[in-house]
Amino acid sequence: MADPTAIARDYFEAWNRRDWSHYRNLMHRDYSYTGADGQAQPGIEAGLSVAQMFASVFPDGRIEPNRIYACGDSVVIAEFVGRGTHKGDLMGIAPTGRQVAINVCNVLEFRDGKIVAEREYMDMMTVLQQIGLAPATTGATA
Repeated sequence: MADPTAIARDYFEAWNRRDWSHYRNLMHRDYSYTGADGQAQPGIEAGLSVAQMFASVFPDGRIEPNRIYACGDSVVIAEFVGRGTHKGDLMGIAPTGRQVAINVCNVLEFRDGKIVAEREYMDMMTVLQQIGLAPATTGATA
C-alpha cells in the first residue's frame, strides 16, 4: 500500500506544477471535496474544478506544506500555506494584484491508494483582508 503522506505531497506538487492529469489520477473514483463553506461537492470533476479555479485566480500560486500527519493508514492531515498573487476573478471579485498568504488545513481520506475525500479548512476573511476588501483586524488590548 502506498504511503498516504507521500500521496498527499505528490498531490500538492501536482497542483504546483498544474499537472491536472496527474492530479486527477490521485483521486479515487468516489472522490468528494468539501470546501470552507462546508458544502460537499461529489466527483473528481468537482475537485478538479476547485483546484483549477484557485490556479486561475492565483496563477503564480504555490502550496507550501508545513506539516503532513498520518492518522492511521487511511487519513492524512496536512497543514500548508497557500501563496499567490490575486490575478484572476475570485467568485466575482476582480483581480487586485495583491499578494495572498493563507494558512490551510486539509483532511484527506484514502481508499485503494487514492484520495477519496478532501475537506479543506481556511479563513476566507483573511483572504478578503489581504486583497483589500475587508478591514484588517487589530488585536484586543487589555
